[in-house]
Amino acid sequence: MRAIVCEKLGEPSDLVLRDMPEPPDPGSGEIKVALVARGVQFVDVLMIAGKYQTKPDLPFIPGSEAAGEVVAVGDGVTDFSVGDLVMTRHSPGAFAEMATIPAKMALPVPSTMSLEQAAGFRSAYTTAYHALVQRGRLQQGEVLVVHGASGGIGLAAVQVGKILGATVIATGGSDEKLSVVTENGADHVINIRDGFRDRVKELTDGRGADVIYDPIGAEVFDESMRCLNWGARILILGFVGGGPALAKTNHLLIKGASAVGVRVGGFNEFEPDTAAANLRVLVEWAEAGKITPHVSHTFPLDRVEDAMQAIIDRKVVGKCILTNE
Repeated sequence: MRAIVCEKLGEPSDLVLRDMPEPPDPGSGEIKVALVARGVQFVDVLMIAGKYQTKPDLPFIPGSEAAGEVVAVGDGVTDFSVGDLVMTRHSPGAFAEMATIPAKMALPVPSTMSLEQAAGFRSAYTTAYHALVQRGRLQQGEVLVVHGASGGIGLAAVQVGKILGATVIATGGSDEKLSVVTENGADHVINIRDGFRDRVKELTDGRGADVIYDPIGAEVFDESMRCLNWGARILILGFVGGGPALAKTNHLLIKGASAVGVRVGGFNEFEPDTAAANLRVLVEWAEAGKITPHVSHTFPLDRVEDAMQAIIDRKVVGKCILTNE
């Protein structure tokens, strides 16, 4: 099989395409999957640079999510049969043409999705749902501000927030990208090149937001602290804007607000039953056509550098996918 291999930590240009032996036939409780599509995330960029919390031993095959067809099942597997289409979770290992994984790491592809959409479904929507439901306690009728709304986890949060009954204010730095965000359900969009605090206040009659979903950090977090409603929750998902911010605790005190960390990997590890319940809800929503991953870019496997660079350059709206061809 072909696989993308990280042999040394560094840039996307340091990744190499190798011909490798196929993974072994599935053992007890495992399935073997011919992968057709793989989701590419900013997390993958960080991991190959050695800048992510998880640091696999070198060499390793990057990628944490994919979709494909089951080609073999191990003893004791009753949920899947040869020929089933599944979306898979890896830790890592998705940037290859084949994978043998525990069956519990796979889910049937919803009938409403292509394999490309399914490959980008899991991480974005589980992050958004966990952030808004368990960490943000978002309630119907509240105001949700989603920063980085055109990104994978941002666009997922817009869709999930609308299903949960919130008024969604989405921010981004491109009018073209924000038009896609509007198509995906945002009630209001703000181009943040000139700031967003005053516009959020204007849209909420001076009250501010109840929940702020922030994968950006840095100055965006600082400005978010100035447009919090009483009892607001500001959700910290990452720092793609340049680094972590220092929360001004006097603002949190005055507003009775909370700054809440969100890490879906830790959630999966420490609260697996709740994480599994979340995923069941999301699959039901997908089957009902309530949520649909938006894929703006696809690249063949041998152009992984271009795929990662598109994410680094913030060209992607929703998800970027690696295909076999």
